[in-house]
Amino acid sequence: MYASLALIFRILAAWAAALIVAGFVWSGIFHGMDEGPGWVFALLVLFLMITALGSCITHLRRVWLVAGRLDAQTLSSRQRRQIEVPMDAGAAFALVEQAIAELPRVEDIESAAGSLQVRAYVRRVDPYNGRPPSRWNLPARLAIKRNSVLATVTPGQGTCSVTLLFEPDAGVWADLLAVDEGSNFENAEAVSRAITRRVAEQRRDEQAAAEQTATEKELSVARLNLLHAQVEPHFLYNTLANAQVLTRTDPPRADQMLGHLIQYLRSSLPSVDESMSTLGVELERTQAYLEILKIRMGARLALQVDVPPALLGLPLPSMALQTLVENAIKHGLEPKPGGGTIWIIARGFDDHVTLTVADDGLGFGQSTSGTGIGLKNLRERLRLTCGERAGVAIVSNFPSGVAATITLPRDAREAIHAA
Repeated sequence: MYASLALIFRILAAWAAALIVAGFVWSGIFHGMDEGPGWVFALLVLFLMITALGSCITHLRRVWLVAGRLDAQTLSSRQRRQIEVPMDAGAAFALVEQAIAELPRVEDIESAAGSLQVRAYVRRVDPYNGRPPSRWNLPARLAIKRNSVLATVTPGQGTCSVTLLFEPDAGVWADLLAVDEGSNFENAEAVSRAITRRVAEQRRDEQAAAEQTATEKELSVARLNLLHAQVEPHFLYNTLANAQVLTRTDPPRADQMLGHLIQYLRSSLPSVDESMSTLGVELERTQAYLEILKIRMGARLALQVDVPPALLGLPLPSMALQTLVENAIKHGLEPKPGGGTIWIIARGFDDHVTLTVADDGLGFGQSTSGTGIGLKNLRERLRLTCGERAGVAIVSNFPSGVAATITLPRDAREAIHAA
């Protein structure tokens, strides 16, 4: 109440002072300083004072409708807002610029990204719909047509401070003689709401993306665990059966086979719950596996390994190398009467690494049983752990056999560590 009365008193007092000065000027021009300004001027004064009082009442009513309260802050024609935005300066500046651009009747937007400032002008509501007011409607002709908006972004540590100024597009005299009918308060609230809404939307999007990433990661881990569980060393049962027979017929060879089996299990069991391994660990496990098979197959199985030491730390899905070796033994060398050789070759290039398992066995087109689940699982595990560019290619080996090559992108290491 006191703020409303103070506003009305200030406006009327300012108009009264201005009209007194105008009365002296009127008297000096038309009647001389020894006479009063006359009844025409008195009517003009009465009209202007009533118009000023009406403007004050309209201002109070509209501010009450917009703000729901009347106090010094809401009634002021010049509004200031300070908002903390939890983002860097560039993102905060773009957000503020978009929020100001969404104001109704905004025009002449001036953006300075270097100084992190945005200035714009907002046209006030025109009660005459673009038609010029009457020549006798002096307040309408002198009315302020638009407001100004100035936004400044101040960078901070991980956050930014946004200062917003909303003022009439006029000099200081506007604070004494004119009111804005709450238009600057309305603009200040609109921009503040727009900034708050955009920050909230960005936080919701980030939270949704984080939740989606976590969910996708959990699903990937679950699928990897399922695929890893399907990679079972079927030779284990055959190895134990052969060792049982050898204990009766050839105890030294049985002891040798069990030693290699222990070495194989020692390298396998610690990582049974891990989806990723390294080429060095997988090579050690595969060599132990092949040593066991050499006892069974004897001279029918030969092994040649060509892996540079620099590639031993290459991330590789667990059991990936052994899956290719098992396929080479099962479908290529075991059915072949004379057996053959397994080659394990790794090569590094600028943007990718290849790991090849080749054999000189029966090759394609021979009647060997198999479901293909091992290679299918391997492709899926490579896709989930190393990205879409990782894969397995199987081609014929010259002059006989098959060559299976795993291709891994060089940047798969970073993708694996980030997963």
